[in-house]
Amino acid sequence: MERFAWKGRIKPGMKAEYQRRHDAIWPEMKELLKAAGIRNYTIWTDGEELFGYYECEKGIAFAEKTQAESPIVDKWNVYMEDVLELVMDPVTGAQPKMEQVFLLE
Repeated sequence: MERFAWKGRIKPGMKAEYQRRHDAIWPEMKELLKAAGIRNYTIWTDGEELFGYYECEKGIAFAEKTQAESPIVDKWNVYMEDVLELVMDPVTGAQPKMEQVFLLE
C-alpha cells in the first residue's frame, strides 16, 4: 500500500464554504476515488492551511492516472477553484507528492 500526502490552502474567508462542499461531496466523486484505489482519505485544516492524506491500494501511479483521466475530477477542480489554492503537478495533474520522512507502523 502506497501513501500519498498533499498540502494546500483555503482562500481567505472561504473555510466554511470549503467545509460545506466536502460535507456534500458528489457521489460520483466518491466513486471515482474508490475506483482509483484511494482509501482512508482524510483532510485536516489548521486555519486556512490544508493537509491531505490517503492510501493507494493500487499504487500512486494508478490513482494519479485514474484521476488525471477523469472528467469528474476536472469538474470538481473547477468547482473548487474559488475556494482553494492548490499547486498542481503539470505531469500528473495531481497535487505534488510530499516526501515521507518517517513512518511508525
